[in-house]
Amino acid sequence: MAATLHDVARVAGVSIKTVSNVIHNYPHIRDNTKQRVLDAIAEVGYRPNLAARGLRLGRTGVISLVIPDLRNAYFSELAEAVMRAAAAHDLSVLIEQSGGSRESEIAALKGPRAEFVDGILFSVLELGEEDAPLLADVRVPMVLLGERIFNGPTDHVTMRNTEGTRAATEHLIEVGCTRIIALGSHPDEEVGSAALRTLGYRQALEAAGLPFRDELVRPVGTWHRFDGAEAMREVLASGIEFDGIVGFNDSLALGAMRVLSERGIRMPEDVAVVGFDDIDETRYSLPTLTTIAPGRDEIAKRAVEMLVERMDNRDAPPEPRELLTEFTLVRRESTAR
Repeated sequence: MAATLHDVARVAGVSIKTVSNVIHNYPHIRDNTKQRVLDAIAEVGYRPNLAARGLRLGRTGVISLVIPDLRNAYFSELAEAVMRAAAAHDLSVLIEQSGGSRESEIAALKGPRAEFVDGILFSVLELGEEDAPLLADVRVPMVLLGERIFNGPTDHVTMRNTEGTRAATEHLIEVGCTRIIALGSHPDEEVGSAALRTLGYRQALEAAGLPFRDELVRPVGTWHRFDGAEAMREVLASGIEFDGIVGFNDSLALGAMRVLSERGIRMPEDVAVVGFDDIDETRYSLPTLTTIAPGRDEIAKRAVEMLVERMDNRDAPPEPRELLTEFTLVRRESTAR
């Protein structure tokens, strides 16, 4: 049978109230008493009943993180950053993968998680401004992540997509590139990461007096390595001349770099490459990948802080806020001409 507070109190030689005070981190407890209780908890293997505690306190100590796709390295590393940020507030994180379709994101909003968590961090990929009223019906505090539903009914934390991609493209121009592939566009998208990053690419070309060439803007289905590799094979087969690549995320850039290496195309001597996201793998690729670090840890930290503030003020939540984190251009071997 599972150990109980009575078991802990008996082994520690203290009252049940003292055990409860230690578990809830009550400040006015002698150090030796606290240590006896902690030792007893370890000895009997006591685990708090979070469900019962949630019913008692109106809190579960758990928040939900809804992300589109764990295969995407950015989202898996974001999840890890959110877990670290939540731990600083004594919160656990329930991670759910939405799949990134509009239907699945709506289903996630209407799912049963509100019964089990204190708040939700939702990285939206397909829902748009017209879906903002759906957010108002969610019964627990929520903070949005990503590039959709600005001016919605809750807080929104995101990155500087346009400015970051403009800086990446400007860096390629600075090292001598004049025909730069934009890898990762979604031609029919008006709002979202791909549209915002295409805009940054275009702005950099215009500022440098370089023409915007439709054939250099390469669409992909998703933003995985195989999409970058396939798009690069198509570019090479077409005979298009290019001397730089700005990948709309690191995975696309890494997939393209693999194909370039297979074909004997040197980086950065023949083609300079920049990615976006600063995932861990970029430090170990050959060559190491220059990239835009979008402030992932800051996104996680501030989003959790905003969510906790909403959880603590459910009766009088703050007015919706929008926060854009700062980015950094991380120069590495793939552009070191």
